[in-house]
Amino acid sequence: MRLLKLLLPAIALFSLHEKIIAQDTTKVVKDTADLMNQLENESRTNKTMYAAGTFKYTRVINGQSVENLPTNVLDFRISHRFGPLNQGLYNFFGLDYAAFNVRIGFDYGITNSLMIGVGHNAYQKTYDAFFKLKILKQSKGAVNMPFTVSFVPTISINNVKSSDFGYDFSDSTDTKKGKASYTFQLLIGRKFSEGFSLQLMPTYIHVDNISFNHYKDNMYIRDIVAIGIAGRQKISKRMSINAEYYYQLPNTESSTATNAASVGLEIGTGGHVFQLLFTNALGITEKSFISETDRTDKTNGGFDKHGLRFGFNISRVFQLGKKHGDNKSKDWGKK
Repeated sequence: MRLLKLLLPAIALFSLHEKIIAQDTTKVVKDTADLMNQLENESRTNKTMYAAGTFKYTRVINGQSVENLPTNVLDFRISHRFGPLNQGLYNFFGLDYAAFNVRIGFDYGITNSLMIGVGHNAYQKTYDAFFKLKILKQSKGAVNMPFTVSFVPTISINNVKSSDFGYDFSDSTDTKKGKASYTFQLLIGRKFSEGFSLQLMPTYIHVDNISFNHYKDNMYIRDIVAIGIAGRQKISKRMSINAEYYYQLPNTESSTATNAASVGLEIGTGGHVFQLLFTNALGITEKSFISETDRTDKTNGGFDKHGLRFGFNISRVFQLGKKHGDNKSKDWGKK
């Protein structure tokens, strides 16, 4: 009993000591966690973090997106537009027109902010070339930038014969004028969340002189101004719904033209990107689908039974040369 009385104070003192040590350990752990969180927050504040994958691909559907090809990456792209759906079952809702309209193009990433491209579109036998320069990148942290901004000028050369339109300019001074059209676009995009992005596309087009849709009040319409809007909504890791619409300002549009609209399902499979789409536009180059979608042609025009057609885009990217920086061309289509 005397031994127990002697041990009780020692046990009490030992327990008090262990409690103090435990409290000190908890305080140290808490202080360490607070310090780590503070350092992490300061690191994020001092570091610029850029938005990635605003769109999966360099194009929304017909039009350009704010995305660029990585450095030394080549993109081989085939775009196909079939006949109008209102042809019915006899022409398998336009699919019997297997070679109706095709564009074949090659794009190349010079740097992560600059890419170039060339292509040929069967519509009006058009050749086109462009470059895309990314001016600003959406970011947060040390640099807060709410948008990504790109500039895209495009030249299109119309090689169709004027006689194919039912008239001949051989005795006209118009033969001395060029068949080139020039398109200038400013792309302003923002990634609002992991799955949702929007983009505005103010556009100016100076058209060629033989296109049959560029008349208004018996006068040529040489200059067209349009405002485009496009969006992307992811529905899974590799799939998204894309849509775009181009509104032509009333004082610049042709009397026979209507606004171009498109909606499609986009599927990324690594190096390939597939788009299955519906559109009222026949042309695939900018000056064609923005300014030459014709409301008077019952096989082309309004986004309804009179003008809706099915199409697809297929893209395949190839790494040429050495990768640079954060270039991840192999996984680029998975964004």
